[in-house]
Amino acid sequence: MANLFLKQAKQYAATRPAYPPELFDFIASKTARHDLAWDVGTGSGQAIPPLAKLYKDVVGTDTSAQQLSYAPRLPNVRYVHTPPDLPLDGIHAAVAPPGSVDLVTVAQAFHWLDLPRFYAQVRSVLRAPQPQQAAGVLAAWCYTEPCVDAAVDDAFWRLYNGSQPYWAPNRRLVDDRYSGVDFPFDPVDGEAHTGPFEFSTERRMDLDGYLAYITSWSAYQTAKEKGVELLDEATVRGFADAWGGDRVEVKTVRYPIFLRIGKVRTE
Repeated sequence: MANLFLKQAKQYAATRPAYPPELFDFIASKTARHDLAWDVGTGSGQAIPPLAKLYKDVVGTDTSAQQLSYAPRLPNVRYVHTPPDLPLDGIHAAVAPPGSVDLVTVAQAFHWLDLPRFYAQVRSVLRAPQPQQAAGVLAAWCYTEPCVDAAVDDAFWRLYNGSQPYWAPNRRLVDDRYSGVDFPFDPVDGEAHTGPFEFSTERRMDLDGYLAYITSWSAYQTAKEKGVELLDEATVRGFADAWGGDRVEVKTVRYPIFLRIGKVRTE
């Protein structure tokens, strides 16, 4: 995953959407304690500021040191550059001791993880359910394709459908809204299932900002390395026409968000 986003870390930090307060309020309402949160695959830290407001301490980890260099520095947040093959005892030493974490979050990175290995790490660090202790919670979410208006969305889907050969197979989990992924956790208190629960976020963009978001795709970089420019002259012209001819006009771009959330199962 780190290699896929290595060359566009700056674009990723500048163009990716923030997440809505409602998402974090919902998640935080499902953890009995708010002492420690671990954000996995934190990238440039889009999820970090809201978590830092709700939890006493936050740890953000990523396999890309370049992505971490763009993450916000906050007094109750520390970042750890973790190699993808870090063993469990390394997680305990660098991230958190066993049974000490209230919440593990994964924002737009869940589909890149080795899930059986990751789940073992999560179960190890989250608080285990006990008579006097509520279980720790895992929350993983993704946002899917942006929505603007009929004309722009039509241009987007032509590009997105044509870009399919350059996406990693893992991307299909996002297209599926994480609905079919194995998620071996119990529903959190007050819920009958583990999701996906739907939220949304918005970002105001002009055309150049919108196209810059596309250049932050892993598929865009993969295509470029194969000598293919996804945003060629004709495609950009099509987007400009769909935008209405005024590149500096600012439009609202909506991103649907889909959340899976669950608590550690009682053994």
